[in-house]
Amino acid sequence: MSPKQQRGEATAAQVLDCALDLYASRGEAGLTLGAITSASGVSAGSIYHHFGSLQGVVAALAHSWLGRLLDELVGALKQVEDARGGVHAVARTYLRFVQAHPDAARLMHSVTADRENTAHAHQVRGAQEARLAPLAAWLHAHQESGELAALPLPVLESLILGPVTGIARRWLSVGDIDIEEAARTVPHHIWRSVRS
Repeated sequence: MSPKQQRGEATAAQVLDCALDLYASRGEAGLTLGAITSASGVSAGSIYHHFGSLQGVVAALAHSWLGRLLDELVGALKQVEDARGGVHAVARTYLRFVQAHPDAARLMHSVTADRENTAHAHQVRGAQEARLAPLAAWLHAHQESGELAALPLPVLESLILGPVTGIARRWLSVGDIDIEEAARTVPHHIWRSVRS
């Protein structure tokens, strides 16, 4: 990588770090281009060059953290052999990730990120395909072995990730869920819904 590319990557990372800090301290309304330029020292022109717009910054930040989450989920699957253990590992890993990174998780689960993901669902999915492929392969293999229900893979994925996503959103926004208790008990209920 050339020095110019390294500087570009460092600038983009600096903008994303500042954007997350601003989102955490000021909320979505405080995440403005002016605030990012002031906090990061990066010019508006450079931000537009790297991200295209303020929405581009938010999307890049959400996608970056989604990538980290997916990497952890796949890593958790590699630690277990059977389908039951995998479902439990994915659910627990997701909830523990949210607990460990609440600001990033709040952004990932925000209305803004949802709107962006809905508007560009195929592009988002395509950008994360390398990270999603091991999860899909794992699901398929355990369906073939007869451990998981014979459902379309997107349905199976939704049955596993949907409940933990809902719990994460509720914990992040309302706070009336004991996330530790959920991490202990919910994986069992998810497993009951997807086993063959």
